[in-house]
Amino acid sequence: MSKKAVKEKDSKAAKAVAVPAREGAETVVPGKSLGLRILQSWQLYAMLLIPVIITIIYKYIPMYGIQIAFRDYKASKGFFGSKWVGMKWFNEFFEAWNFKRMIVNTVKLSLYGLLWSFPVPIILALALNQLRFKRFKRVVQTVLYAPHFISIMVVCGMIRIFLSPYGGLINLLLGGKHIDFMTIPEAFRTIYIASGIWQDAGWGTIIYLATLSAVDPGLYEAAKIDGASMFQRILHIDIPELVPMIVLQLIMSAGGIMSVGFEKVFLLQTQLNKTTSDVIAVYVYQEGIENQEYSLSTAVGLFNTVINIILLIIVNKIAKKAADVSFV
Repeated sequence: MSKKAVKEKDSKAAKAVAVPAREGAETVVPGKSLGLRILQSWQLYAMLLIPVIITIIYKYIPMYGIQIAFRDYKASKGFFGSKWVGMKWFNEFFEAWNFKRMIVNTVKLSLYGLLWSFPVPIILALALNQLRFKRFKRVVQTVLYAPHFISIMVVCGMIRIFLSPYGGLINLLLGGKHIDFMTIPEAFRTIYIASGIWQDAGWGTIIYLATLSAVDPGLYEAAKIDGASMFQRILHIDIPELVPMIVLQLIMSAGGIMSVGFEKVFLLQTQLNKTTSDVIAVYVYQEGIENQEYSLSTAVGLFNTVINIILLIIVNKIAKKAADVSFV
């Protein structure tokens, strides 16, 4: 038998041999059926079944109620007893006198928030990663994380106290002036975004610090030996390591551009700053809860969701081409 024939025979034999993925793991036989693999690892699939069932119950079954957006829904008549009206509620929303203002305010608030707040956790994580005194680092992290656990209502109360025209901290710092910032439309976005950065920036560093903790310490040592400064180590080691996570976080943020949080906007809104604080989320609350227009509020919510899904898909495709990072 020639050497070539012997090599081919050995190669085929090697492929047929089951190779364990790790010590003590089950052997994987090529060509094993899906049913047999499920049977051999039924415990894992049984555990997976629990979150799948919960997801179906709480996420998919409620989608049955989306049809409210296409009916003149009356709670007393139920889904099928209510008249089918097609796109009536969507048209009513598109023809609302403040439709354009709501869209513009929602998009601006989200985009400005993304522009100013998105880089802050990254910068904080890079700075915290350079701290070598562990006790001091833990104290700083605790101080940064703490605002995240304060409820939105308390935060909004603090904002109103600090910005009060009579004895408010900001007015005192400005020389005892009496400026009511909550009535200035131009100040609303700054107040909303700045308070959001203070509350959530520290919490946002967790995922980036976790990513940086996986960096091989040998890279830092080698960089130090080569004479790299702290800034150079951040630029050439830390940032490249963070890029995939940054892109994923950006994709997730883009998928929520049309979903500005309702509670904070509603609690900070006044009659005098409505020109910049009138967003879709508040409109849904007013129509759905206050005016009991369930079909209209469902239609607006569905519109919001569709736009968010479209944006998510677009940004995901762009990220996949630009950085080879995507959800799917």
